[in-house]
Amino acid sequence: MRSPQVAGSATVRGMAAARIVSVNRGREADLVVGGKPGRSAINKRPVTGPVDVFQLGLAGDECADKADHGGVDQALYAYAREDLDWWTEQLGYELPNGRFGENITTAGIDLSAALIGETWQLGSTVVQVTTPRIPCVTFQSWMDEPHWVKRFAAAGRPGAYLRIITAGAVGAGDELRVLSRPEPAVTIAESMLAYYGDRDIMRRLLDVEGRGYKWDEIGASVLSRA
Repeated sequence: MRSPQVAGSATVRGMAAARIVSVNRGREADLVVGGKPGRSAINKRPVTGPVDVFQLGLAGDECADKADHGGVDQALYAYAREDLDWWTEQLGYELPNGRFGENITTAGIDLSAALIGETWQLGSTVVQVTTPRIPCVTFQSWMDEPHWVKRFAAAGRPGAYLRIITAGAVGAGDELRVLSRPEPAVTIAESMLAYYGDRDIMRRLLDVEGRGYKWDEIGASVLSRA
């Protein structure tokens, strides 16, 4: 794991203040995944009041598939209300906060333009952006939309997974402050392209401090392709 570099407690100059619209958590439950019985905690619902945040995520939140989800580098998942509204127009029905399984629904920040390795303050919690959300069959089964994996990937609005730097608490209405942005700069949207095979972006990404630990393995696979 790369050591985070947090630029004190001041908001990065030029970065407008954003906020937390909703904090969402869920319990593991039955879900038919890819046509087979499975379990998932993707059904996240908004909660009231501040929620404690620990190294592995929100207090009271669960993760069923610990091999591919959760963990230190994916302790929280953030998705923008603006992107949910965009998908509402695409799909033709309302998407409530938490519908994409996100723990943190944001407003006022372009998550696709967030940088791998940048740090935020959410309430009294400090977090670091590590990786985009790569859609999977569980997400597709939950959404019950044809070709959802391919459609979500193509949209380039993946949201951001977060590592906990300083445990604290977060609640709806809290400010989201960007504390630091790394160099070299690779956005969440660009990192998704790297995952799907863009070798030039991947080379840049592998120099970013604070990237998720899985990027080294993913990068080796992408760069080895003929």
